[in-house]
Amino acid sequence: MPITIIALGVLLLLVLMIVFKVNGFLALIFVSAVVGIAEGMTPLQVIASIQKGVGSTLGGLAMILGFGAMLGKLVSDTGAAQRVAMTLIDAFGKQRVQWAMMVTGLIVGLAMFYEIGFVLLLPLVYTVVVAAGIPLLYVGVPMVAALSVTHCFLPPHPGPTAIATIFGANLGITLLYGIILTLPTVIIAGPVFSKFLKKFEKSPPEGLYNTKIFTDVEMPGFWTSIFAAVIPVVLMALAAVFELTVAKENPVRQFFEFIGNPAVALFISVIIAVVTLGLRNGRKIDEVMEMCGSSIAAIAMIVFIIAGGGAFKQVLVDSGVGEYIAQMMRNSSLSPLLMCWTVAAMLRIALGSATVAAITTAGIVTPIIAVTHTDPALMVLAVGAGSVIASHVNDPGFWLFKGYFNLSVVETLKTWTVMETIISVVGLAGVLILEVIVT
Repeated sequence: MPITIIALGVLLLLVLMIVFKVNGFLALIFVSAVVGIAEGMTPLQVIASIQKGVGSTLGGLAMILGFGAMLGKLVSDTGAAQRVAMTLIDAFGKQRVQWAMMVTGLIVGLAMFYEIGFVLLLPLVYTVVVAAGIPLLYVGVPMVAALSVTHCFLPPHPGPTAIATIFGANLGITLLYGIILTLPTVIIAGPVFSKFLKKFEKSPPEGLYNTKIFTDVEMPGFWTSIFAAVIPVVLMALAAVFELTVAKENPVRQFFEFIGNPAVALFISVIIAVVTLGLRNGRKIDEVMEMCGSSIAAIAMIVFIIAGGGAFKQVLVDSGVGEYIAQMMRNSSLSPLLMCWTVAAMLRIALGSATVAAITTAGIVTPIIAVTHTDPALMVLAVGAGSVIASHVNDPGFWLFKGYFNLSVVETLKTWTVMETIISVVGLAGVLILEVIVT
């Protein structure tokens, strides 16, 4: 019976979001309440559980998401992202421009949300296409694939960071595993896949993009821009390495664990970006602080959707469903990682939103960790991989790609949808291979 209630709850979530177009946060809170009551909780218990879920989820995430948004805004609005892109394109040359755009997508994608990175880098793609006479998809797909891969595999992005928090996974270890998966995945879905898209090539759409292109004088230096964008990842990765190789009592390890804490690493990065990208580049402090302040508005709804997912997870735990699922898994031969990927994939196809699919999946499969002793970092990556599969007409990213690459719906299905599916399947294969290696 508990599994039936969960299935009906998820179905209700789908109906609310797909048929009635209800906001993701409102839908998750409502479904959490319905499932809790259906599982035998009293209304007051449901309210307490929802509040606990929202608080425990955001307690560990609020600073990470806030600092991450500020860093992304600073990298974007100071011209640092453009500097990185143009320098790499010049360095790689016309013959290897695909690789330049892929590396640009990976670097810029570490510091900002997918949609922001997409819209920010597209005019640079257009510039390369027009100036060098190179096909649009040939240049653009590697960049888009890189942004998508960082979005689903690499903290401190909201999706993997939120799932890691729910699963209790070490963010540094998750990041290291994610980097290992990212390289082969983005190469296959980017430079390799884009070579098969010649028949879909179109000219860039006219009059679509009018965001500012910075002059050389306005942009910070290349190494300054790179340093500001990747410093949180470097600090988190160092903390993970010391955790794996040095005794817990060692003061050096403790120091790196402190500065490698995601919230601390991002805070340090924001301070560095404020000084190096802002103040030292001729901007006044109030202008830089305005960038930081305006960045929070852009992530408000993402934060609330993640909170709603945390509420759903807590209701499942407090109602006893988690223990029921755990009992079922004790005698199951199904790979927990494959199960995570499958649930996330089904929700992604039905809901469209990768973040909602991932957070909802995390709430459903969390009890599996304690029963199977599966590495929670691998569970995070399995969910992330499943959450990007088969993007189609219910995903805003589908329409973003269609519009900016001047494609028809059918052409977008054959390009964008296939690319996202490649990322998902290759990611799953990588997770299963990593499981064999690390366990």
